[in-house]
Amino acid sequence: MNVTEHDIFQRTELLLGSNGLDRLAALRVIVVGVGGVGSWCAESLVRSGVRRLTIADPDLVCASNINRQLMATTGTIGQPKVEVMRRRLLSINPQADITARREAFTAETADRFDLGSYDFVVDAIDSLRDKALLILTVCQLPSTRLLSSMGAALKLDPSRIRVAEFWRVEGDPLARALRKRFKREGRYPARKFRCVYSDERLQNQNLSQTDEADGATTPRANGTVAHITAIFGLTLASLVVRSAG
Repeated sequence: MNVTEHDIFQRTELLLGSNGLDRLAALRVIVVGVGGVGSWCAESLVRSGVRRLTIADPDLVCASNINRQLMATTGTIGQPKVEVMRRRLLSINPQADITARREAFTAETADRFDLGSYDFVVDAIDSLRDKALLILTVCQLPSTRLLSSMGAALKLDPSRIRVAEFWRVEGDPLARALRKRFKREGRYPARKFRCVYSDERLQNQNLSQTDEADGATTPRANGTVAHITAIFGLTLASLVVRSAG
């Protein structure tokens, strides 16, 4: 069947109008971290009409990803997350321009990302150090907007998911840790940015379990479920989509 972009996005156009759809198609967006939050965000962006998307993540799919990450199945274990995700996104819209970078955003790689060339940077990074660096970097850029996910683990209640400016996020341990880090280092984000977060804080029920990544195990993994990580990601995508409406 010969499916056109008009066929795919006719319902989106009814809601946003042709101008809104054109604005979405013109955006350049990068999602940094394609895990439980970032994978759902990336798919929602492409399904909504974003055509120019970069996804960045260094990891391979592992078994413990399957409960919450969109690209993770028993058939994709061991494959690079961004490559699996790129194939899926192109199966949704073959005309999309999807760049897959199997690379983490770190102090060593930051200069290679050219973040100023994007309209939106979606931060779905788990690492506190790398997340802080990404926030500081993007907030120095005059025309690139940052959207950031706070912690999606140890949550079950989707009704407690919120959007707030970073310094107004309450009850989230990751936001608190970031603020402490900024104060300790004496470096602060140069401008405001919005975050998706939840103030719910549950406890792990099985502290003996570990998380696996690329054949290794990481202790102190926190419990997560798909309906929370997905809503975090979909909410981040909604902020991009609403900017074009």
